[in-house]
Amino acid sequence: MRIVELSHETKASILNDLLKRSPNNYTQYEETVNEIIGKVRTQRDSALFDYTLKFDGFALNAGNIKVTKEEIAEAYERLDEDLIKVIRKSGENIRIFHTKQLRNSWFDAREDGSILGMKFTPIASAGVYVPGGKAAYPSSVLMNVIPAKVAGVSKLIMTTPPGADGKVNPGTLVAADIAGVDDIYKVGGAQAIAAMAFGTESIPKVDKITGPGNIFVALAKKAVYGHVSIDSVAGPSEILVLADETANPKYVAADLLSQAEHDELASAILITTSRELAQKVSKWVEEFLEKLSRKDIMRKSLDNYGYILLAESLQDAVDAANEIASEHLEILTANPFEVMTKIRNAGAIFLGEYASEPLGDYFAGPNHILPTNGTAKFFSPVNVDDFIKKTSIISYSREALERVHREVEIFAESEGLTAHANSIKVRFEE
Repeated sequence: MRIVELSHETKASILNDLLKRSPNNYTQYEETVNEIIGKVRTQRDSALFDYTLKFDGFALNAGNIKVTKEEIAEAYERLDEDLIKVIRKSGENIRIFHTKQLRNSWFDAREDGSILGMKFTPIASAGVYVPGGKAAYPSSVLMNVIPAKVAGVSKLIMTTPPGADGKVNPGTLVAADIAGVDDIYKVGGAQAIAAMAFGTESIPKVDKITGPGNIFVALAKKAVYGHVSIDSVAGPSEILVLADETANPKYVAADLLSQAEHDELASAILITTSRELAQKVSKWVEEFLEKLSRKDIMRKSLDNYGYILLAESLQDAVDAANEIASEHLEILTANPFEVMTKIRNAGAIFLGEYASEPLGDYFAGPNHILPTNGTAKFFSPVNVDDFIKKTSIISYSREALERVHREVEIFAESEGLTAHANSIKVRFEE
């Protein structure tokens, strides 16, 4: 990996490179995506069937679009029993973690006769998109579905592309069944997003769409936002390791590669105050690359978006980490908890040499659907609140309103909204 001195210029250059990976920069595909969405919106099932035959090679129809109970049972038979047990345990960890996020509606009754409050209500329906083929990750099924179920979403569907034989990845089906998906449909790509956003004869319209996908899926989610809610327009995976001289270079190298293997656009960055550590990490990266199966992908990722940045001080390293706002941030320092208090921007923070990033991807419980491309500065991981609506509650007695009615009228009149003022005033006219 290249070793670069951290400076204002290098930081700006790296940030610019990372932002180029955002789906917002792939506007050349928007026309195609909009065309797909338009056809699905008007032609409904007919468009889904045509696009599935074109892109997936499977003759979809109204009779085979929905995954059957028999297909789910077959998926259990095809999957290793030990893996099924791990999926169940992971799902339970995710459920426990997200249950702690639940909040109750509240009301504040005051002596002046006013009542203020907040009512929490789960959204009625949600749809989860799950990629197919080599990008089929059962872990993402759990991370999307379980927070929605914990929130109390009453109807939860899933779309995922079939193979040319009409089969769906067995791990995806087992994870969906364990997580509690109600119905699964064999549709992928932008057409699946459009179907969930507007509804077809076979697929119901939902209130929110979550889940990862390729650039066409990401742009489709962006295009339908407003008709439905979405989780985010996710970009490629990224990891930033913040380390000092106490870090184990072998661990650091292994963790950087754990994200670089996702795809050629993935980003892996080490920021350290130790030149010796930087050099050792670079050597370990080369050694691991020769042994790991996805070395071609990892090498391209590191060549394009991999950096080892040498910082003059730990504070400089922290400042750079906050600017980059990485999806995953590992802190491998002498006192990681102290450093963590200085971090403002990160999707998920991993503390200490045994909190390796894949622990969060698969098993620990916190959600692995995280903000990317610097959006951790203002976005959060997927959580129970993503599936909850909040409604304000206001109740005033005549006595409570009488004490403040003139203030409200003055405010409304100052904005030229006389009907607003009149709505209050008429209640106190003789």
